[in-house]
Amino acid sequence: MDILAALYIDNLELRPVDGGATHIDITGIKFSGAAPEPVPFTWTPHMVVLVRCPPDESGTGALEVVFRMDGDEVARNAQPLQVEPGKFAYRLVQAELEFAGYDTVEAHCRIDMGPVTVVPFTMLEPAD
Repeated sequence: MDILAALYIDNLELRPVDGGATHIDITGIKFSGAAPEPVPFTWTPHMVVLVRCPPDESGTGALEVVFRMDGDEVARNAQPLQVEPGKFAYRLVQAELEFAGYDTVEAHCRIDMGPVTVVPFTMLEPAD
């Protein structure tokens, strides 16, 4: 299986379209944002990971997302994947992240022991 995209988002909605297909409407894609309050604070990001399974694969695996700050693991999410061969799927990932400063967190996403997709998010100072 392959990771097509991994994104921090505000919302995701599924919408059926003609012919039995489904569209995924994703809103609020972001790679940085203002902190909800001065440090220290806890932030729970919403992340979506879009995956596809080639027709010649089994369709089972495990999605692992490791969140790192300054190289240190600060949270981890692992969940099983089951995707019909030749189809696409998505998984929602959440973690509680402690921010002591206005830093960048990196989500290291992979399926089984495959290649890693790194998705950064930079926390900025709160807006005035």
